[in-house]
Amino acid sequence: MIPKDNNTPIGMRYGWGNQLTPFDIDQAARRQHLYLIGKTGTGKSTLLKNLILADIHAGRGVGLIDPHGDLASDILEHIPRHRMNDVVVFDVTDYEHPIAFNVLKPVAKDQRPLVASSIVSAFKNIWHDSWGPRLEYILYACVAALMECQNVTLLGMQRMLIDGKFLDWVTSQVRDPVVHAYWSGEFMQFDRRQAAEVVSPLQNKVGQLLMSPVLRNILGQVASKLDCRFVMDKRRIFIANLSKGAVGEDKAGLLGSLLVSQFEHAAMQRADTPEGERPDFNLYIDEFQNFATDSFASILSEARKYRLCLTLSHQYTAQLAPNLRDAVFGNVGSIISFRVNEQDAQALEREFSGELKAAEFTNLENYQVCVKIFSEGGYSTPFRGKTLPGVHRRHGRRERIVRLSRQKFCKPRGVVEAKIRKWMGNEHDRPQQRRHTTKLSNFAGR
Repeated sequence: MIPKDNNTPIGMRYGWGNQLTPFDIDQAARRQHLYLIGKTGTGKSTLLKNLILADIHAGRGVGLIDPHGDLASDILEHIPRHRMNDVVVFDVTDYEHPIAFNVLKPVAKDQRPLVASSIVSAFKNIWHDSWGPRLEYILYACVAALMECQNVTLLGMQRMLIDGKFLDWVTSQVRDPVVHAYWSGEFMQFDRRQAAEVVSPLQNKVGQLLMSPVLRNILGQVASKLDCRFVMDKRRIFIANLSKGAVGEDKAGLLGSLLVSQFEHAAMQRADTPEGERPDFNLYIDEFQNFATDSFASILSEARKYRLCLTLSHQYTAQLAPNLRDAVFGNVGSIISFRVNEQDAQALEREFSGELKAAEFTNLENYQVCVKIFSEGGYSTPFRGKTLPGVHRRHGRRERIVRLSRQKFCKPRGVVEAKIRKWMGNEHDRPQQRRHTTKLSNFAGR
């Protein structure tokens, strides 16, 4: 279904004498990205819901990454009948039907370094307090090696560090000379004590994550049916409930960071399609600071040309690292601010070129906003307004939509866990042994 209207209603604008007139945002402005900020309870979730449902009813491609789950669940209650088959549900709380999300699925050779770097960045995002160059080095070496193998997942990282025969098999598959040299040469120069010093930090961190059945069952399935490029190109509806209350903040953060990077890669692959033929895909990321890796600045600057249109939402700028804050304000085209604290009000006054004063940002009532909208002719004059109320009809099709999505993208928990147990216990055949592999297989016995 091709959208008939490129404009999405947002609310009512205050004019002279507080006279109200409607205002909206067009799709051209959405390609420059939209930034929402405001304290809890001021109306951000209602606006997000209104925007998402407007996109859905217009037939656009939509994605939502929700770290809490409430908005994701609510959206599923409002899907119209004609779009039921378009929905992909990624729900970490659906323990009995884990979705398959294999970030090591085969990719083009020239894309492997980029994908490997994004995976490493996702781990760095949750381990930043204990991150170091050695940890990054060996983690990248693990991921880069596994990407050259068939039928592996991130579970292979843990196995590489404890199973010499598996490490032996992985190294025999590696064709990249630098990655191969690390595992067959540099790594093998360590004595037992040095090897333990190198491996233990990563082994402990990865092991702790993968001990979670939820994470293991999602990331440990070889056959991944989730294709972000297909979701974007076919204007599908992607709803991710990453409920950190159910799985933990670190695990939700890892999955969210990996999802964001997968959409980034899918967008970049659109280079093979003329720009005018790339359908817009509106990706909403609530509490986006939880999922923003080192590459987020490049996503903001590069995604627009590939029609990946971001809507970023959070509560206050102190949640952002300085470089991320600069990247956001330097790259987003439109800003909608609900009530904020004094510090953020000062920053927003500067972003609004002094047209609205700091006190106007701090004194907003719930659902009132200060707005700066980008259009093809440039920025509109900043103004105050109020967002529309959430008055959408519940269609009550959530369970049917979830069942349809399960049939396409999930497997029963028992089946998944049986396959993982079998994979973890298998010795890998090595039909083409090399001379270095005997030495590698001794690692487990060190």
